[in-house]
Amino acid sequence: MSTNASNPSACVNYDKPAERIARITLNRPERANAQNYRLLYELNDAYNRAAADDEVRVIIVRAAGRHFSSGHDLSAVDDVSLDDVGISAWGGFTLPGMEGHWAREEEAYFGLCWRWRNLPKVTIAQVHGKVIAGGLMLMWPCDLVVASEDATFQDPVVAFGANGVEYFAHPWELGTRKAKEMLFTGRAITARVAQQLGMVNRVVSADALEDEVLELAAEISRQPMMGLKTAKESVNQMQDEQGFYNALRSAMSLQQLAHAHNYMVHKLPVDPDGMGIVKDLAKKPPMEQ
Repeated sequence: MSTNASNPSACVNYDKPAERIARITLNRPERANAQNYRLLYELNDAYNRAAADDEVRVIIVRAAGRHFSSGHDLSAVDDVSLDDVGISAWGGFTLPGMEGHWAREEEAYFGLCWRWRNLPKVTIAQVHGKVIAGGLMLMWPCDLVVASEDATFQDPVVAFGANGVEYFAHPWELGTRKAKEMLFTGRAITARVAQQLGMVNRVVSADALEDEVLELAAEISRQPMMGLKTAKESVNQMQDEQGFYNALRSAMSLQQLAHAHNYMVHKLPVDPDGMGIVKDLAKKPPMEQ
């Protein structure tokens, strides 16, 4: 049932491991699945493919290599132009200053995440290894998260002079107190802590991760699609009524303010001293409570 399951040149691979289940695999292991535009839009194309397949009810997102995702890849290695792949009403991606910067982040980061969050099919993130900053934005839009015991979750963006990743779901995923601690310190949390906080549904051994996710996906896929769609939409609408979307928009605006400040002070979108802080953080173990 596999399709494009092992294309070595693709940033994302797609297969159907079982009836009614599609599986998307992030495929930049040599860069710890850091996200350039090519990966993000191949991921979006794979989501579109699964959403358009009436036989698919559940979509799994996983990653090749040691880590789920190390965040944004700003190196432009093997990348594409947003003018060639952009799907929203935004444009002006190459304009100077904050106008172009804002346009790029609205299109490739916030816009895609919000689109994936509202897909009409059930999505499951299969997570292992490190999930850093922008990596959270590939996981949080999913409906369910199953993690291996070795998984850790971190957003050290405050060290670079900004509030956090562009899809600022931290208070909703972690609760306000832990969200503040995670952001203020930049420290990672373990999979068990993430489960206790409600960000992760299940934690299993690395050896059991794939089987656990496939069994969960198979169980869900036996439900009628209309029931799954309406249940997902009902939960999403409840979250939206609580102010989820407006809170995300507000945080996104504050991030653009932070970038503008950094451009004025450092001539860069981020504080360059942040790299030293992040290197020090890498020496610290993840928080276990």
